[in-house]
Amino acid sequence: MRMMTRLEEARSLDPVSDKLQAAVYAAVKPQFLRDLLHGTWLGHPLHPVLVQVPVGSFISAAILDLLPGKRRSSTVLIAAGTAAVTPAVAAGLLDWSQMTKDRRRVGLVHAAANTVAVGLYTASLVARLRGRNSRGKALGFAGLSVAGLGAYLGGHLSYAQSAGVNQAAPEVVRVPEEWTEVCSLADLPDGRPVVRTVADVRILVYRRGAEVSALIERCGHETGPLGEGEVSGEGADACVTCPWHGSVFRLSDGAVVHGPAASDQPSLRVRVSEGKVSVAQP
Repeated sequence: MRMMTRLEEARSLDPVSDKLQAAVYAAVKPQFLRDLLHGTWLGHPLHPVLVQVPVGSFISAAILDLLPGKRRSSTVLIAAGTAAVTPAVAAGLLDWSQMTKDRRRVGLVHAAANTVAVGLYTASLVARLRGRNSRGKALGFAGLSVAGLGAYLGGHLSYAQSAGVNQAAPEVVRVPEEWTEVCSLADLPDGRPVVRTVADVRILVYRRGAEVSALIERCGHETGPLGEGEVSGEGADACVTCPWHGSVFRLSDGAVVHGPAASDQPSLRVRVSEGKVSVAQP
C-alpha cells in the first residue's frame, strides 16, 4: 500500500499524463461519442463492461493452453480478446481523462501495464499463427501476468480511489430520514436553483411553479459544485451543467443528460406543506 501511495503522489508522471489527457480531448470531441464511451446511456461506466471480453478471452485461453489438443481454440480466444481491446481502451482513456491528478497517475501506469500485456498477446497470436505454439503459450502466460498487475491497479482506482463511482451517493444517507424543513416556498425563485444545507449536506433546490425538486448539490462525478453551474432549458426540461467537467443533469429528477457522469445525480423526496419546503431521504 505504501507503493500505491507513492504512485498516487508521483508528480513526475504529470507531464506525460497532461499530454495524453490533451490528446484524448482532441481525439474525442463529439458529445454523442463521449456519452457513448462514458456509459451515460447505460447508467454506469462502460469501461468495466467492455474489459470483460478481453479478460475473459485471455483467461479462458490460458486454461485451454494447459490442456492437450486445444491449440486452435486458444488461438481463436486470443484473437478475439486482442480485437476486443480497442473499444475497452477507448472508453477507459476517456474516463481517465476526466479524473483528478492522483487518479490519473495510477491510471497511467494501469494503462501502461495493459499496453504491455496487449503487446505480449499480439506477439503470442503471431507466434501461434506461424506454428510456434510453445512460444505462443509462453507469451500468452507472460501477457496474463502483466494484465494481472494492470487489473490490480484498476481495482485500486475503483475501490481505494473511488474512480468511476457516484461520489454524491454517500451524501444521501447523511440527509435525515424524517422530513426536515429547508426553506419556505416563497423564498425559492421560480426557474432558478438555489443551494440550501441540511445536516451539513448541500442540497440543490429547484422550483417550477408549485413543484419543487431537490438534488445533492455536489456532482456525483467529481464532487463539482452544481450550485455554481449554468442552467439551460425551462420547466421540467431545465438542466444544470457542472462547472468542473461539464456533466449535465435534469433538475426535475437528477437524470444524467450528458457525461462524463455515467449515473443520475441523487435526488431527495420533497414535500411542500403550508408554504414550507421539506426534504427527506428517498
